[in-house]
Amino acid sequence: MNQQPVTPRTQAKANRRSALLTSAATLFAQRGFNGVSIEDLGAAVGVSGPAVYRHFNGKQALLGALLVDVSEELLAGGRSVLESTPNPDASLHALIAFHVDFALTKPDVIRVQDRDFESLGKAERASVRSLQRAYVELWVEVLGRLFPQRGAAICRLQAHAVFGLINSTPHSVHIHGAQNPPARPVLEAMAWASLTGV
Repeated sequence: MNQQPVTPRTQAKANRRSALLTSAATLFAQRGFNGVSIEDLGAAVGVSGPAVYRHFNGKQALLGALLVDVSEELLAGGRSVLESTPNPDASLHALIAFHVDFALTKPDVIRVQDRDFESLGKAERASVRSLQRAYVELWVEVLGRLFPQRGAAICRLQAHAVFGLINSTPHSVHIHGAQNPPARPVLEAMAWASLTGV
């Protein structure tokens, strides 16, 4: 399949779209979906509110793109981890490290997902849920290979519990100041212990 050549104009458009998504994550996290206007979103990237419509059909479409994109990123990253690790032990270590990195670098997106998911359109909600379920099943697969005596339902419950642990911590780190001790190794060790110690 032939790809269209990247021109300065198409690159500029892609950059503006990316900037809008990043700014939307920050604004939605700070104020909530209903507390942000199209004008706010445009101003955050130096354009007028109506200029946002060159990239998205509206505020809801922008929220949808934000959460669908990040769900696709998680699933692709998880699949890459499994493809590049030699055994389930290494896979679980790498999945934990990958998810901790995601949570620490994208806390705004996690907050938006938690608070504003119901503001998505029906199609976007279904897409995000489908992508998230597929991501969870990567963890279930690895845990099932490591601990065949556990049922899939237990592995699924453990995965969701670990996501809760990891995803909630960046908010606490942000609220309480500098990471001292650094959050990453603490989170990775706690996640590993919770998944393997049962």
